[in-house]
Amino acid sequence: MASEYLKWKYRDVKPEQERELTPAEKRKNWWDYHKWHVVVGVLVLLLLLDLGRSILHIGEIQPDVQAAYVGQAALPEQTVAALEEALAALAQDANGDGRTVVRLNQYSVFADPSADPNFAAAEQVRLMGDLQNCDSAIFLLEDPALFQTQYGVLCFPDGSLPPEEGPVPEGLWLAWTDCPVLRELELGTYEYDVMGQTFTGENRTLLEGLSVARRGFWTDRTAKNPEACAALWEAITAGAEEP
Repeated sequence: MASEYLKWKYRDVKPEQERELTPAEKRKNWWDYHKWHVVVGVLVLLLLLDLGRSILHIGEIQPDVQAAYVGQAALPEQTVAALEEALAALAQDANGDGRTVVRLNQYSVFADPSADPNFAAAEQVRLMGDLQNCDSAIFLLEDPALFQTQYGVLCFPDGSLPPEEGPVPEGLWLAWTDCPVLRELELGTYEYDVMGQTFTGENRTLLEGLSVARRGFWTDRTAKNPEACAALWEAITAGAEEP
């Protein structure tokens, strides 16, 4: 009976007609419901794009030749920049991008034994990655004999490979001061602060005690821009006094 009474009571009541939303209202409702999905999606997309760009080196300036400094303490940034610029003037545009770039990678692998062992281990990993990828073609070395003993990657200045066994042979590297081109480079000065104390000096004084050596590439496929690497080596060792 109650249901019949209600039917009679509301017999003249018409159901409310659903109003059609305007396009602007539809867009607002959609945004209110999906805005966080959109925000998260955009952030994920940006992260993937950045990761892809990093992996593919998109937008990075690619060096034509890479060199490596291996010693106890890293060289000052001003020294590195001056040397890269000076070497670039002797190098070739191997990748055809309209600029000539030489990159100097630094590895402090022969640090003081009292130094942080984690830092030394990290530097070893970085250097091993360089050697395995055949990134650096020219090496500036504080202790070339120790470097060759540990890694065995150098070749003679003419590109020939040393014996695989036996002691480190003589003539595998050249002293910086034995290379007229390197001796005459205009490298300017450096300045850096350590614990409030400023240190300055001539960049050449940090480099003239080093030895220069050439990476031995066993196949051209393993080297990056092998012709440009060889040309830069010939340029910096022109007129060098053979050991």
